[in-house]
Amino acid sequence: MKRFLSGILLATSVLAAGDRLPHLFSTGAVAQTPSTDGLFYTYKGQRIPLSVREDAIAVSFKDVGRTRGGSTKPLFLQLQQVLQSGTRGGTATSVEVSPLGEDLAIVNLPRSRQSSSQTVTQQIEKQPYVQATLPVLSRGDRADLIVLPNEILVGFQPGLSDAQKQAILTSRQLELIRPLRFNRDRVLARSTVASGTAILTVANQLSQVKGVEFASPNFIQSLPDQTRDRAYRQAAMVSNALSRADLNDKTLNKRLLYAEGDRRGIAPQSALLGLQWNLYSPPLKQCRTLPSQLDSLKTCLVQKASASLTAAPRTDLHVTDAWKRSNSGRGVVVAVIDSLIQWDHPDLINNLYTVQSAHKCPGEVHGWDFTVERTVRTTDPCKIGDADTRISPAELAILKPIFQETFQLSDAALLRKYPDRVASIKAANPDKSPAQIARTLRYMIRTFSVASEFHGTWVSGVIAAQPHDGEGLAGVAPNAQILPVRAMGLNGRFVPSSYIEAIAYAADRGADVINISMGGRLPSQGEEAVIADVLKQHPALIIVASSGNEDQNRVSYPAALPGVVSVGATNLDGNRAPYSNYGSGLSVVAPGGDLSNELWGGIPTTGGTGLADFWRDLERPSGRWGPVLDAKGEYWWVEGTSFASPAIAGVVALMKGEDPHRRLTRDRLVGLLKSAASYDGLTVLDEEQVRYQSQVKRNQIPATVTAERYFFGSGLVNAENAVDRVQQAVGQGAK
Repeated sequence: MKRFLSGILLATSVLAAGDRLPHLFSTGAVAQTPSTDGLFYTYKGQRIPLSVREDAIAVSFKDVGRTRGGSTKPLFLQLQQVLQSGTRGGTATSVEVSPLGEDLAIVNLPRSRQSSSQTVTQQIEKQPYVQATLPVLSRGDRADLIVLPNEILVGFQPGLSDAQKQAILTSRQLELIRPLRFNRDRVLARSTVASGTAILTVANQLSQVKGVEFASPNFIQSLPDQTRDRAYRQAAMVSNALSRADLNDKTLNKRLLYAEGDRRGIAPQSALLGLQWNLYSPPLKQCRTLPSQLDSLKTCLVQKASASLTAAPRTDLHVTDAWKRSNSGRGVVVAVIDSLIQWDHPDLINNLYTVQSAHKCPGEVHGWDFTVERTVRTTDPCKIGDADTRISPAELAILKPIFQETFQLSDAALLRKYPDRVASIKAANPDKSPAQIARTLRYMIRTFSVASEFHGTWVSGVIAAQPHDGEGLAGVAPNAQILPVRAMGLNGRFVPSSYIEAIAYAADRGADVINISMGGRLPSQGEEAVIADVLKQHPALIIVASSGNEDQNRVSYPAALPGVVSVGATNLDGNRAPYSNYGSGLSVVAPGGDLSNELWGGIPTTGGTGLADFWRDLERPSGRWGPVLDAKGEYWWVEGTSFASPAIAGVVALMKGEDPHRRLTRDRLVGLLKSAASYDGLTVLDEEQVRYQSQVKRNQIPATVTAERYFFGSGLVNAENAVDRVQQAVGQGAK
């Protein structure tokens, strides 16, 4: 069922989804119209105020299967060409058009064009391949990008008949699009009379109707631009190191194994294990004190291989010790709900789960892609979606030229092509020269506009990568199996209906653990309801989610929901990663990486840009072109709570591997996980102590909550101890 479309279809990442940097850059404060009483949506009885953005227009394209024919140019590029040809002289203020999933695009209006947005809208709607224009919203002064379609998610109270549900919809002049797959009492509907921002009013009124549990617009979202400034700083740091030696020396890579006679009981023989400080930190902690040259680092790792390293404080998960005492997660299925999961990566292909359900769809073998939305009226789940979570030929045709142009275009040409992004970089770095701006822009496009689309591949590698022939990386649970479930489209496109279906699907297909490294979205009662349902229906299922990357004293959704294990991030020094959320609701922490000072402070994992198609007809670049471990980006250094969460999902897989008959309940396993955590090796920084004391004085934190618990939850998990606790509990017959 892989989509071989004749036409070209279309945001964490190094910074993580849920957590990812969107590819839609603004040039300053978001231009908005004032919020009115009608511009809000209802979440659990509370009003979430919204504003209309004047600097962006959403465009819905007609069905690509019928309109693209033999065209080889993506529709969003066709539209951009039309709009730019209409600008006077084709100046640097020309609009940029960015794809958002398969059937949508965002027209980004520079300040000089915002006053003529109505004229631009009329020009857009004249195009034969355009279905409609849609409102773009945001919350308050946040740089959210929220598209409002004519779609409403409706959750009915249990026990209503189909006739009663239909009567409610009819009374509000709504028609059923379809029931949500793998869900009960939840449907997707559209208004037959309202459009635009009036959909908010329809949904708000429907939520008050007897028999309706919740009703909310099916917002199409791109993750908020909360990490842009950090991305600029990271880009500047990495771009300064791009010309340094890389780690593509195959001979030396093989020697990065612990010394041949002393592999310390490690089961996987990984060529890059010396860099995986999240699994075993002492070698890298000692070697990083050398001059910041990668060749020196490699030499040191070889020399330290057989040396005694116990003196270095441990800031890892003690995974290599857990491997000695466990089956490394054998027989455990971990569902990854995320973006592109390139499961044919050589380090993932052997750990791929094959769906066993008697109700699976034709062609369904290794998971499902829920991002292929079709608002068709059908009750057949097999007619919506795709059986392959990997990049499609159409998506590759979108990303490949964007990627290759960063190597091929001159500085001047690149700056002309992306005027909005150049303006953003200049605003954050006014002293940068054109050459420095171009270098930063190349890095950001390669990393955030292309490589981070494989966020799901990055996450999967942290959980269950398995080295091949002594090459590659090892995940936390290298014998566990990955169930790929795609819920995020290109450019961070997130649709609640697809996400809700993805969660229910993962549980239905037998996942033992679900990892969700996505956050920072609008809160949704639909999300809360489906998670409550699957946890109730599957008492042993454990859901692990990232706490979020906003450096705030709150945990993002879904990590904040009851029953979900929420995970914050730490760095190689044992400090809270500077981006990681903390506070009430944080369960535990795990290494999430920190690229602010050095590349190897990140978490090494599997990437997607190593695909041969990305490099066809392109000369191999000289030197480093991003936070990659190899010349093509088959492996990446990443950071974010997005990668702390899968590390804990991997530890849970190690634990469940020692309970093959699933005798332990979710509550018991989570309790054992937390009891295996401690504050050993962790440090609360001075500025964090000040922040903590301030909160205590204002009575926002109970005095009984220590600073360590406030910033680290129950602490950094020790996988070896967690495995031991499960083995003891199973041996004692405990539940």
